[in-house]
Amino acid sequence: MSREKVAPFLITKDEDGNFRLTVRETRYNSQGYPLVTSHLQEESFKTAAAVRSHARLVFKAEPGQFAIK
Repeated sequence: MSREKVAPFLITKDEDGNFRLTVRETRYNSQGYPLVTSHLQEESFKTAAAVRSHARLVFKAEPGQFAIK
């Protein structure tokens, strides 16, 4: 894993065409190596904009904290 900063919110599209949100938490060990924990949220959304809106309301997400895959 690289030492690049990981966006805390990942938006993905599943096989049914719905968008899903994964919340990622980055911690660092004693040597400064990043340890990333991911939690896929149960909700699915019709659009990526709906996912962003949900993340802003529930997780207080800000612009620039999203990655799309």
